[in-house]
Amino acid sequence: MSNIENFFESYLFGLSLPDMKVTDLIEIILIAFVIYEIMLWVKNTRAWMLFKGIIFLMVFILFASIFEMNIILWIASKTINVGIIAVIIIFQPELRKALEQLGRKNILTSLFPIDAQRNGDERFSDKTVNEITRAVFEMGSVRTGALIVIERDISLMDYENTGIAVDSIISSQLLINIFEHNTPLHDGAVIVRGNRVAAATCYLPLSDNMGLSKDLGTRHRAGIGISEVSDSMTIIVSEETGKVSIAMGGELTRNVDAEFLRSKLYALQNKSIEGGRFRKTKGRVKNEKKVNS
Repeated sequence: MSNIENFFESYLFGLSLPDMKVTDLIEIILIAFVIYEIMLWVKNTRAWMLFKGIIFLMVFILFASIFEMNIILWIASKTINVGIIAVIIIFQPELRKALEQLGRKNILTSLFPIDAQRNGDERFSDKTVNEITRAVFEMGSVRTGALIVIERDISLMDYENTGIAVDSIISSQLLINIFEHNTPLHDGAVIVRGNRVAAATCYLPLSDNMGLSKDLGTRHRAGIGISEVSDSMTIIVSEETGKVSIAMGGELTRNVDAEFLRSKLYALQNKSIEGGRFRKTKGRVKNEKKVNS
């Protein structure tokens, strides 16, 4: 009994909480949030397997330290600097993607109003919405494959330079003629900027997401790939089935109908008020299927 009393007197009663300020509490919350976001990012990317490999090496070095394996510790100490650089090189694609996603967060755009004037302008007209929708579903009805990328805030100039400049007003006839089989411009993607077709036959990055369905072809993977590295919206028409899909933010929504596509285009139009009233669009999806990246 006396031993228990001595334990409480020596350890528990001697404990005292440190003086906490409001800034200390905020700092703890911020650090916990950052650690959580980093862990979530690592888990949702290919970096998870690499991260587990690094943990294994750290456990191996700890094991060598406990049993005083001096040669292994000497090798580890000499290679740690090179190892840090190697980790940065290995994680380069994931780090770049994470920084791009961080730059697209609303919290940054609210603190630093970049492109504020551009965001306040209407991106494209109602006529453009109707012309794109008409062209997409006319091509789908005859199973003509198409890949249309609609630029938003992030410039697609690098991908536009891989194609052929068009710089023409959007019309359904123009889009249908571009993607017609055996025509010079049908292969590749069309990039739309505002009310104009900026370029055709553009090359897009393919998504390397291993979780995508195996029945998705190159056209769908390219549509998802460009949505992973930009804030664009990509419209994909399947050549095999004629079905229309939409890729945004690394997610693919499959088998959409005309009303749903039109509502998505209206949402991107950046025109919240029309005729004194807020625009309201209702879209429905037939057999909608979303594929996450």
